[in-house]
Amino acid sequence: MTAFLEYVAASRAELLAALTRHLVLVGISVGAAVAIGVPAGVVVARRVHASRAALAFANTVQTIPSLALFAFLIPVPIVGGTGVVPAIVALTLYALLPVLKNTITGLRGVDPAVRDAAVAMGMTPRQLLWRVDLPLSLSVILAGIRIATVVTVGTATIAAAIGAGGLGVFIFRGLTIINNHAILTGAIPAALLALLLDALLGLVERALAVRPDVAVAA
Repeated sequence: MTAFLEYVAASRAELLAALTRHLVLVGISVGAAVAIGVPAGVVVARRVHASRAALAFANTVQTIPSLALFAFLIPVPIVGGTGVVPAIVALTLYALLPVLKNTITGLRGVDPAVRDAAVAMGMTPRQLLWRVDLPLSLSVILAGIRIATVVTVGTATIAAAIGAGGLGVFIFRGLTIINNHAILTGAIPAALLALLLDALLGLVERALAVRPDVAVAA
């Protein structure tokens, strides 16, 4: 333990830089997945064939091993190559499924009686979406974002293989030189970061929970 702590202390500047880069990769990727997945889920939620096609695409991406997906992107023009950009593209694709799936599931799970009551009150389709559907499905959507965030924190460690940086730098270095201290220096902060972000998003999810009667009355 002493030797490990000494290694961490000696690498603290590099570790802080790697942690910052890791947070940037996760933040941008999950943010992009939310920006794409939530609107797409809203559009296709009540269109059976469209939702099946969207989920089929997202599921197909999930079946590709993460390291292979990073490698596949290397020869792709504009978004390919090595570094941060292809890493963000790959991480966004991986984060898309839980966001898209939970958005569709949440919107479809809104009680039809509540929607009918809102329509009877004179709400337009736009008002129905913003004042009933989204508020009532928000907890499910946030659960998808939580899953996407935790998964992305872990997957982002592999981004170091294409020069994107992050905590994976220590893990790959440790594997190369067979140094357990280096591996743990990358793995432990990544695990703690995933737990911390999951807990924070869980608090947000519970704080924003909306009851059906509140949504209709709003």
